[in-house]
Amino acid sequence: MSREFDIIIYGATGYTGRLVAEYLINRSKTGGFSWAMAGRSETKLAEVRDEIGAPADTPFVVADASDAASLDAMVKRARVIITTVGPYQLYGNELVAACAAHGTDYVDLSGEPGWMRQKIDTHLETAQKSGARIVFSCGFDSIPFDLGVYMLQEHCKSVEGKPAPRIKGRVRAMQGTFSGGTAASLKATMAAAAKDPVLVSYLTNALSLAPGFDGPAQPAGNKPIYDDVLKSWNAPFIMAAINTKNVHRTNFLLDHDYGTDFVYDEMVLTGDGEQGEKIANHMAKTPTMGTENDPKPGEGPSKEERENGFYDILFFAEYPNGTTHSVGVKGDKDPGYGSTSKMISEAAIALLSSDTKGGIWTPAAALGQALIDLLQANAGLTFTVES
Repeated sequence: MSREFDIIIYGATGYTGRLVAEYLINRSKTGGFSWAMAGRSETKLAEVRDEIGAPADTPFVVADASDAASLDAMVKRARVIITTVGPYQLYGNELVAACAAHGTDYVDLSGEPGWMRQKIDTHLETAQKSGARIVFSCGFDSIPFDLGVYMLQEHCKSVEGKPAPRIKGRVRAMQGTFSGGTAASLKATMAAAAKDPVLVSYLTNALSLAPGFDGPAQPAGNKPIYDDVLKSWNAPFIMAAINTKNVHRTNFLLDHDYGTDFVYDEMVLTGDGEQGEKIANHMAKTPTMGTENDPKPGEGPSKEERENGFYDILFFAEYPNGTTHSVGVKGDKDPGYGSTSKMISEAAIALLSSDTKGGIWTPAAALGQALIDLLQANAGLTFTVES
C-alpha cells in the first residue's frame, strides 16, 4: 500500500495527541517511518509542533470529525491513522468508516465496548475486504492486560502443552491517573446505555465482543473477595469492564486458542489481613471515575507526574490439578498518559510491518509477540515470566 505518510496522528493538538507526536519525533528517527500531525486548525498544529520541538518541516493535515470529506481525504494519505479524538462514540464513527472503506489501518484508545461492538457489526466485512486493520483499545486499556494474558497463555502452552482455563489479572501497584478522555468516554457510554437497552447488554456481558459465542460464566469482580491462593484481598478494578471483553475477543479471534472454557477476571490486590480487607472495602465504595473531580478531555498531569507514574500487573494461571504459572507486566510511566501515548504509537508502528489480514482486531490478536517486543525495546514496558 503506497501512501504519502506511514502514520498520521489525528488529534495531535489534544493533550494525549501531543504526547504521541512528541514520542514519534525521536521514534521516527530509529523506526524509519514518515508521519504527519492532523487536527482541525493548522495554526494550532503549528503551535504544538513548536512547543514539542518537532522538526519545522513536520507535515500538517487539516481534518475535522464533523467534516466527513476531510476525514476521507486524510485516511487516503496514510497507511495508519492514530486517533486520540474521543469519546469515540461521539467523534469516531466517520473515521472508522473511512478507514474500513479505504483500507487504512487504524488504532485508537477506545474503552467503549458498546460502541466497539456496533463498529464490529457494521464495518467488519468492509475492513476484511479492503484489508484495513482496525485495532481498538491500544492504550492502558487494554494493551498491558491483553498482551499479558497472551504471553502467559503462550508460556502455559509451552510448559503444560495446553492453555490455562483460568487466569486472574491482578493490579499489584499503580501510580498515576486515568485520562480525561477515558472519563469522558465513561460518561458518554453511560448516557448512551440509558437510551438503548442493547448497549446495556454489551456492557454487562464479558463476551459481548465475541459475537455468537456463549462461553462459561465469568466472575463479576464487583465486590471485595479474599483469594486463598494469592493470600490477598481483591478489590474491584474499574478498567476490568473493557479489558476483560478485549481479552475474550482475542481468544475468539484466535479461534479459541485459550480454550472455549476460558475464565478471566481483573481485580486489584490490596493485601492480607484486616488492613487488606479495609482497603478493598474502601476501594469498592469509592468511585475512581464518574465524579465531578474527573479530568476533562485535554487536561492531564504535569510532566513530572507522568514521569513518576508506574504500574505493575500480575497475571496468574491456574489449572484444575493445582498447577500455576504467572507473568508480570510493568510500565515505567503513569498509565493514562505517559505509558498510553507510547503504547498506541508502538501499536501503529507494529502495523506497518504486520501481515495480519483486514478486520477488526485486538492488540494481542493482531500483533502478538511483535508488539510485546517493540514495547519492551522502546516503550518502557516489561513482560516477565515469574513462574
